[in-house]
Parts: sequence; structure tokens; C-alpha cells
Amino acid sequence: MPLTIAEGKTAVALARETLEAHVRRVPPPSRPPDSGVFSEKHGVFVTVNTELEGTKALRGCIGYPEAVKPLGRAIRDVAVFASEDPRFPSPIAAEELDHIVIEVSVLTAPRDISAPARKDLPSKIKLGVDGLIVSNRYASGLLLPQVATEQGWDREAFLSEACAKAGLPMDAWLREGTRVQVFQAEIFAETSPGGTAERVEQATRR
Repeated sequence: MPLTIAEGKTAVALARETLEAHVRRVPPPSRPPDSGVFSEKHGVFVTVNTELEGTKALRGCIGYPEAVKPLGRAIRDVAVFASEDPRFPSPIAAEELDHIVIEVSVLTAPRDISAPARKDLPSKIKLGVDGLIVSNRYASGLLLPQVATEQGWDREAFLSEACAKAGLPMDAWLREGTRVQVFQAEIFAETSPGGTAERVEQATRR
């Protein structure tokens, strides 16, 4: 699935132009690309951070965990959703646009992980490489690969926080009825608000 730098830049530019048009209540300036990787179905997340005086803070992050739409259309969708992330008291406003940094994560298909004993599940996770989906019949929580390294979590904490994201007890990953999946992501992000987009290389930890 590797994206080229040019494709990554296009993905981030598409997310920004879509988000800005939605916030300003104007039509997007162009159709999403519909060839190459953008015509293929992939899971994708758009993350929006505010950057003020060199400090970043999360402002929105929503996506499609599964490959349900062609990538170009999916990016358009989730950029709009991320601008209205319900975890925040209000949608992104026009006056915030000059202070946001856009990040796009294109996901591989999730795969189940298992171990002879549930307590050994952490050994199956590569920090900085794997994202997590923890679910049962009633709830599901996803954390992108970059979150663990950004937060300084070890494998056990990463699993526990994914459970919490799903609204499950933090030790739910130890229970047989809980499904644990991993996925990887190609991540591209603006280097500054509205700036050049570059591939994000994740620091890995054993």
C-alpha cells in the first residue's frame, strides 16, 4: 500500500481544502482525485491539531477504520467529520484555520492478533508501527499507531487506552470475549499550518 510523497501531499491538500471549504460554507474547489491509489478503497483518518507558539493540541480526529469508500471520497468525508468532532464543544471556526495542522493516516486492513495466554498479547504489538482496534459485541475503540509514541505509552498502556476508547474496562483486553486487531498506517502531515506535507516516520520501540 505504500503511498508516494506526491500522493501523500495530494491527500493532505485534499483534506485541507475540503475542511476549509466546509468551515467557510463554500463548495470545495475541486473534485477529489479518482485514479490510482485514490480510486482504491482504504481506511483513512484525518487528524486536526492546533498549533500555537510551537505547541500542538488535538482539535479533531475521525475516520473510516475499514475500507468502505475510494480513498479520495473517504478523505473528503472524514475531513468534514473531523472539523465537527463531537468530543469538542464546538466545530472548527474560520478564525482557527490559520492555526491548524492537517494529518492524514491511510490504513491497512485490520488483522486479528492472538497469543496462547491473553497476558501475552502485548508482545504481538509493535509500538510506533501498529495501531489498535479493541472491540466486543457492543463497542469498539481505535487508536492510531502514532498515539502510543506521542503519549509515551508501553504496550500494556496502549491496549488499556484502546479499551477505554471503546468505553470498556481498561483490562478488557485480558478477557476472551474481547477482540484485538492491529493495523498499520501511512501518515502524512503538514509541517506547519497550511505548510508543506511530509511523510511522518514513526519512532519504533521494542
